[in-house]
Amino acid sequence: MMVMIRIIGVIHNKKKEKNLSKILWEPSYDRKKKTAMYRFMRQQGFKNYDDLYQWSITKRSLFWEELAKFCDVNFLKKQNSTLVAGESMAEDRWFDGAELNFAQQLLKYSGTRPAIIFVGENTKRQEVSFNELRFQVASVANFLKKTGLKKGDCVAAFLPNCPEAIIAMLACSSLGIIWTSCSPDFGLEGVVDRFGQIKPKLFIYSDGYYYNGNVYDSLKIAGQIANKISSIKHEIVIPFIGEDCTNDRSSLKTCWLDIIETDVDLHFESLPFDHPLYVLYSSGTTGSPKCIVHGAGGTLLQHLKEHILHYDIGKDDRLFYFTTCGWMMWNWMVSGLATGSTLVIYDGSPFYNDGNILWDLAESENVTVFGVSAKYISAQEKAAIKPRSTHDLSSIKTILSTGSPLAPESFDYVYNDVKTDIQLSSVSGGTDIISCFVSGNPILPVIKGELQCMGLGMAVEVFDDDGNSITEKDGELVCTKSFPSMPIYFWNDPNNHLYKNAYFKKFKGIWCQGDFAVITKSKGMIIHGRSDTVLNPGGVRIGTADIYSQVEKFDQVLESIVIGQNWNYDVRIILFLVLRENMILDDSLKSSIRALIKKNTSPKHVPSKIIQVDEIPRTRSGKIVELAVKKTVEGHEVENTAAIANPECLIKFRDIPELRSDI
Repeated sequence: MMVMIRIIGVIHNKKKEKNLSKILWEPSYDRKKKTAMYRFMRQQGFKNYDDLYQWSITKRSLFWEELAKFCDVNFLKKQNSTLVAGESMAEDRWFDGAELNFAQQLLKYSGTRPAIIFVGENTKRQEVSFNELRFQVASVANFLKKTGLKKGDCVAAFLPNCPEAIIAMLACSSLGIIWTSCSPDFGLEGVVDRFGQIKPKLFIYSDGYYYNGNVYDSLKIAGQIANKISSIKHEIVIPFIGEDCTNDRSSLKTCWLDIIETDVDLHFESLPFDHPLYVLYSSGTTGSPKCIVHGAGGTLLQHLKEHILHYDIGKDDRLFYFTTCGWMMWNWMVSGLATGSTLVIYDGSPFYNDGNILWDLAESENVTVFGVSAKYISAQEKAAIKPRSTHDLSSIKTILSTGSPLAPESFDYVYNDVKTDIQLSSVSGGTDIISCFVSGNPILPVIKGELQCMGLGMAVEVFDDDGNSITEKDGELVCTKSFPSMPIYFWNDPNNHLYKNAYFKKFKGIWCQGDFAVITKSKGMIIHGRSDTVLNPGGVRIGTADIYSQVEKFDQVLESIVIGQNWNYDVRIILFLVLRENMILDDSLKSSIRALIKKNTSPKHVPSKIIQVDEIPRTRSGKIVELAVKKTVEGHEVENTAAIANPECLIKFRDIPELRSDI
């Protein structure tokens, strides 16, 4: 009997493996040959991606040098050494002695064709040509100089995803001024917790924004922010919901419309390769947000590599990514200008107009690279939206997904209901590196449930708890060698203590990203979720994504969140569900969910408790906050609720009677 059970289990696992190894798309040979990745690979003398990748991580200096040449990076001063090795990975220095200007690289194209196409939820549409972009950047840079700002100073922006945000950022980087931004839906404390740490001298904000059919005024909260941050000496107000700025044009405040001049020269400061470009922020759900400082050169090289090679973006493309100015994907998207592509940007709810507004945008603006979150794709599937039947998406060649693992069922949804001939790339990296560890690839197949490949130059491995490199087994995603887009430092972090503690504590000298993952037989990757939210019932490590992928199959479920509750000297799995309107979580549905999870994963994955809730807490970039729910369930305080978009819903997770008993 035991032998029979084991055989059945093996057969089941093989069926599961075969299902997940299904190739959903593969580029034709003609399509491969036209890609920049193929040209670069053959230029370096390789015939397949695996050999190119191995070269890129064993000959790192040569790889990054060749990449810079291939992507036509304009160094204003050449490096003395491409890589100066430090005592550890964290101390390595890239392109030592080199100088460049980030804005110059993004503004190297000219002409009357659009650099930016903006479409708002309220149907407002605006085009900014490459010539107009350069002109407006010059005007704003001139204003910054007049106010006395200089390289190394900080500018903070509280803005919707509008052209002015991009223009202001480029003006800052042309002068070596550090840029940081938040979206206008952030609350007062959340903004002050971030901007207050870096002490900006200039504050840029809009008069308001649109979201889901509503108009929101930003002037009151912007005034409160300015009053709380004493370093702010100047303010720029952008009219976004009105035709003009506020009438209050005091000595501190300037209307954007008054900045744009008629004839100004554009000047680019020659700056060190690692000159600070951006300050990004950790989520802040477990304490004050960490201020992560990224350098200009590393950000530029990494983004050029991903845009040009991994996603085959060029001057004939139109790049769209749904993002806000508070998510690193905004910074990533903006770098698309360096390829000569047109940025298509949108501000508002992605589910406006019955959930079709982004597909409307893709069709009307002929988007070729369409980027969204995994949650967006899942929600579209749940809403039974089938754009393949309702929209002409012939222009789209690539769909990008990030923010969380893309479930295998979401792969099926895209190929069944969106488009068949398409490169679907689920990618993973983070704010920490302002880019990706695991990327897409236009010359490789798309395998159901998998991220396509490790990014060039990124020595990505999976370690077990003892620090051994493993494949086809679950473990910690690590990077064993340095790369140019590592943070140059954390703000207010003497001796890099916080920085080293954040990434190098678990495995000494090795970057540990905090993702629970497995390298597959095809040399792709499956990410099971964050390792700090890995469930551990009976000592078995379980990724939350494995459970989510099963729960997503139930039409009754809109969304879910799963945690591990410490209980009786062990951990038990608790699953919370938000159901469709007027639906009740009955015993039948609970049994069906448990049965499917057990069938497709293992008995250890089965939740001990399944509980219906009205709402699930999320960060402002849309990620569910499992740790905040776990802390609340176990009676602990969540230190920084300002990082959560809907913190009021956490109260519903406190003192739930079902979680105080074994029954």
